[in-house]
Amino acid sequence: MRADRVFAYGAAAGLLGDLLLGDPRRGHPVAVFGRAAGAVERVLWRDHRGWGALHTAVCAGGSVALGAVAQKAVRPSPAASVALTGAATWAVVGGTSLVREARAIGRALEAGDVEAARERLPHLCGRDPQALDADGIARAVVESVAENTSDAVVGALVWGAVGGVPGLLGFRAVNTLDAMVGHKSPRHRRYGWASARLDDVAGWPGARLTAVLAAVAGSDPRGALRAWRADAGKHPSPNAGPVEASFAGALGVRLGGTLSYAGRVEHRPVLNQEGRSVEVQDIERAVRLSRRVGLLALGASVAARAALKARAS
Repeated sequence: MRADRVFAYGAAAGLLGDLLLGDPRRGHPVAVFGRAAGAVERVLWRDHRGWGALHTAVCAGGSVALGAVAQKAVRPSPAASVALTGAATWAVVGGTSLVREARAIGRALEAGDVEAARERLPHLCGRDPQALDADGIARAVVESVAENTSDAVVGALVWGAVGGVPGLLGFRAVNTLDAMVGHKSPRHRRYGWASARLDDVAGWPGARLTAVLAAVAGSDPRGALRAWRADAGKHPSPNAGPVEASFAGALGVRLGGTLSYAGRVEHRPVLNQEGRSVEVQDIERAVRLSRRVGLLALGASVAARAALKARAS
């Protein structure tokens, strides 16, 4: 079976598995990788960029190598190749968990239980929930849904289309390392530099595709493109900026502004200034947009894989 068909069938099966099963409560492959990366950090940690780069190379490189070995081992069997691609896709995407967490917070807000929503918010993002009212929580959820649509779904599919199973595992490894050590805490300011920069590079294509697809799938394509063009560059993240701006324009809301992380207040630029303030019902609208973007990303990635195969032939 041709490699492009293996990816098409496997990626579709993996997304279906994520839709039906979501993430397991215990023993998730990403959690296993996180524990292994944590063990490597305990051995290698020095307050130095070079040691952090070695940590990134060992963990991300090991994931790519594991994927390459597994892919080569099953290559003689089309069924096993599809099954491996499906399992890898299911392991690295997190669209269903993202939707479940967002909707759980939305239901709490709709019921007027702001405290329950605050308790649930850390499952989705790193904001300080006690500093947020109901509308602030809703805005944080919409922003997280937008950013994680790229990180947890689209980016993985893009790299799966480029590199098969090694691409899928490598992207998730890089993204996980960024979450673990890429933040600017005193411990990781230098040690996590390589992981953060590599995540910026790996996330670049998926973020742009997510922004494009949000414009296509949203109710206001012109507004999404206008907000992307005008505001994406103002965001401190090169990848979250296009995604959040496009989602903001597509949904007709304002994102960005003042937020708090771990007691640190940040004043970020407003995205889509022409939009209205985020309301609780916008959480469900963002979730539905995220789902549509994920399906379109599957189609785009399968088409890209087929094009790469045709070009190589």
